[in-house]
Amino acid sequence: MKAIRRFTVRTVLPEQLQPLHELALNLRWSWHPETRDLFRSVDPEVWAATGEDPVRLLGEVPAARLAALATDRRFQRRLGDLADDLREYLTGPRWYQTRQQADDADPLPAAIAYFSPEYGIAAALPQYSGGLGILAGDHLKAASDLGVPVVGVGLFYRHGYFRQSLSRDGWQQERYPLLDPDELAVSLLREPDGTPSRIDLALPGGRTLAAHVWRAQVGRVPLLLLDSDIEANSPAERDVTDRLYGGGSEHRLLQEMLLGIGGVRAVRAYCRLTGHPAPDVFHTNEGHAGFLGVERIRELVAEDQGGLDFAAALEAVRAGTLFTTHTPVPAGIDRFDRELVARHFGGDAALPGVPVDQVLALGAESWRDGDPKLFNMAAMGLRLAQRANGVSTLHGEVSRSMFSGLWPGFDPAEVPITSVTNGVHAATWIDPAVVRLGAAELGAERAEEAMTTGETKRWTGLERIGNTEVWELRRTLRAQLVEEARRRLHASWRRRGAGEAELGWVSSVLDPDVLTIGFARRVPSYKRLTLMLRDPERLRALLLHPTRPVQIVVAGKAHPADDGGKRLIQQMVAFADDPAVRHRIVFLPDYDMAMAQRLYPGCDVWLNNPLRPLEACGTSGMKAALNGCLNLSVLDGWWDEWFDGRNGWAIPTADERDGVLDPDSGEAERRDDIEAAALYDLIEHQVAARFYDRDADGLPQQWIAMVRHTLVTLGPKVLAGRMVREYVERLYAPAAQAQRELVGGFPPRAEGRAGAEGGARPAADAGGRSGTGYERPEAGGRFAGARELAAWKAKVREAWPAVRVEHVEADCPAEAQELGSSLALRVQVALGTLQPGDVEVQAVSGRVDERDRISDACLLALKPVGGPDLDGRTRYEGLLELCRTGPFGYTVRVLPAHPRLASPAELGLVALPVESAGMDAGLLR
Repeated sequence: MKAIRRFTVRTVLPEQLQPLHELALNLRWSWHPETRDLFRSVDPEVWAATGEDPVRLLGEVPAARLAALATDRRFQRRLGDLADDLREYLTGPRWYQTRQQADDADPLPAAIAYFSPEYGIAAALPQYSGGLGILAGDHLKAASDLGVPVVGVGLFYRHGYFRQSLSRDGWQQERYPLLDPDELAVSLLREPDGTPSRIDLALPGGRTLAAHVWRAQVGRVPLLLLDSDIEANSPAERDVTDRLYGGGSEHRLLQEMLLGIGGVRAVRAYCRLTGHPAPDVFHTNEGHAGFLGVERIRELVAEDQGGLDFAAALEAVRAGTLFTTHTPVPAGIDRFDRELVARHFGGDAALPGVPVDQVLALGAESWRDGDPKLFNMAAMGLRLAQRANGVSTLHGEVSRSMFSGLWPGFDPAEVPITSVTNGVHAATWIDPAVVRLGAAELGAERAEEAMTTGETKRWTGLERIGNTEVWELRRTLRAQLVEEARRRLHASWRRRGAGEAELGWVSSVLDPDVLTIGFARRVPSYKRLTLMLRDPERLRALLLHPTRPVQIVVAGKAHPADDGGKRLIQQMVAFADDPAVRHRIVFLPDYDMAMAQRLYPGCDVWLNNPLRPLEACGTSGMKAALNGCLNLSVLDGWWDEWFDGRNGWAIPTADERDGVLDPDSGEAERRDDIEAAALYDLIEHQVAARFYDRDADGLPQQWIAMVRHTLVTLGPKVLAGRMVREYVERLYAPAAQAQRELVGGFPPRAEGRAGAEGGARPAADAGGRSGTGYERPEAGGRFAGARELAAWKAKVREAWPAVRVEHVEADCPAEAQELGSSLALRVQVALGTLQPGDVEVQAVSGRVDERDRISDACLLALKPVGGPDLDGRTRYEGLLELCRTGPFGYTVRVLPAHPRLASPAELGLVALPVESAGMDAGLLR
């Protein structure tokens, strides 16, 4: 008989054990080994049966066991010490507080709101699907460790992402278990009267999308998750947060409206209810949350908040917004039908003070070859953010090229998108045995500091760890993975319908002394799960080599709607099912954080073979490197940046003529053949050869040297602590400064009331403060900078058609053609109604190619000489140094100039000389 309703009955803990609740409800336990050990000691069998989840553990442990622990003095001391340690962690000063108090430091943001559609915090809170979510989770954890005042914002998916199993013939099957919040480390955000805080969004047709807010505590960082599955909603609206990346176009749009608009309102409610400082910087992690900028404009346009016009509100919002893009291909961007967006932001669903045409302009594909019928979320994210970044150096280059249409007239290198290379949270991903080995050499305190901040360039001291210790550790971790793989493979075959009598072979799958290669990730076509299968016989020979065998552990999920990805999994499973090789290659279904935490440490080599340059970063290889695993990868993402020849191997890539190849073309097939052959050669002649090259003591000296070098040099680089520090210093702090200049100061603590229709609309208090975090403007005071900048931009845009470079001449005597000499440039510029202070005139020079394109450009600002002539032209002069030999060229351009622009390209305006038939040529020695 099936129950008609399910709920959780929680255990009542004895008073002596109450701190267990405190420890269980703060997700710091997921990366704090001592706390995990404490929970394991409560009841090891229940701990394992509940998936190592403290909340479920406390709900299922027998009452008799709790009673015994309540009188166990040793357990009480451990519990008290860990509770004290958590409180100290939550309240004590950390890196950010020290940085904030430095005498020479600029003021740092009071708080940063970080928006992401998914978060991978722990397997016990399955609100993630892949790399984007894991990265977001690591960002929050690192921010907590560093003391950075981040507030995370996302959605609470009642079904999370799917659980994966295989049919008998290897086809991926999906299950969507219902998540009960009462069984998770979350709590409802409540009003002072105890009722759940509610966020409302107006929808077309007079409907309302309402949501409650679940709060997960990630160390010091609150994570707010909006949940539409509440009784106030109709069935359609209740399903908005049912599944991660599920449903059709309108369903996805509603999810992103709730994340962006509802997320801002949730932050306002949280700050009002808790006294948390209101964020002055908003970080949009990918375009899914882009509507947060539209909601913040609505706040400032509202009469009781700022009373700004749209243009001034846009400038105030842009100044404090950062947009991070994670996709290297246009196909990875969310795009909606323009009419669908218009319907949800017009009529009775309109945001007060935010005209629908202004919203549509933010997401318009206005560039050449753009689709005028579509609304582009990444374009909106870039237009609403004064600062933007990719997630590796190579991805920054790809992003500047991909989005260059938003900045016409500028070379891709000048597109204002920088890069911050991703990192991973060491305490989450390093196996405790690796930590113990490092701590034995460095000391526990120094080892913890090294894993947290990433401030050093090398983990100096690890060089002293002996070869025997390194090799014994690697075998221990490999054996650990072998046992885990056998357990998971047995369970998978049972679900596929195999009887127990058929599975005796599973106990001999894999070998703890054989070179182990790992490959685990999502399964879109560009990641090329089956590249290793291009020549099956060659792969068989590698797996079954008589003296240098290789074994491979594979895992990955295809999107439920991606039949192509499912076919790739089926092909891999079919190969791995072959009795001749199944002891050497396994596919493990249901790849998640719990599996990954065993997989990365246990592998000797981490394989990554995407189509270059389609891997934005690829952080799985970073997690492997932290455990002494060597990378074998295409030079893409982070590996292109940090491969040094001693920390692994680079898979050669076939030449490509026109950027990204069409995966359906014959040329792409040939590329796969070439790169697969290179992969086989590397594994056979370099990787396996080095792994099995042993000295008299049975130790692979060269291999161990590579492992040690990886830990010493890559360890500090791949840390999320390093990544978050870069965000603080290079992006968050400048954004806060820009926001302060435009708004007139840091936002004060939030007041007022949120939750009414239309979002947070608190009344200003006597001091002019409100729940938006902004003070009401006074004459010439608050928002004066935003108004001035908006008016200046409007003036420049209107006047720009009249701005021209009319004449360029250079004095070029014979001696000026020598390296180190100078050209005297004189330029006549028509500025129309603009003044010289509104522009900068630059000489752009450098090496030129056969098409006269300038590369590695040097910029020289020319100076105005006197006032305008009778024709209204202004003369600019400067000395251009001839700093390079060989083909050399220059041009002149005019750019808008304002001290509050984050980039000269911000407006996308540039005036260039009229092109002649060809460049004047001369021999410059």
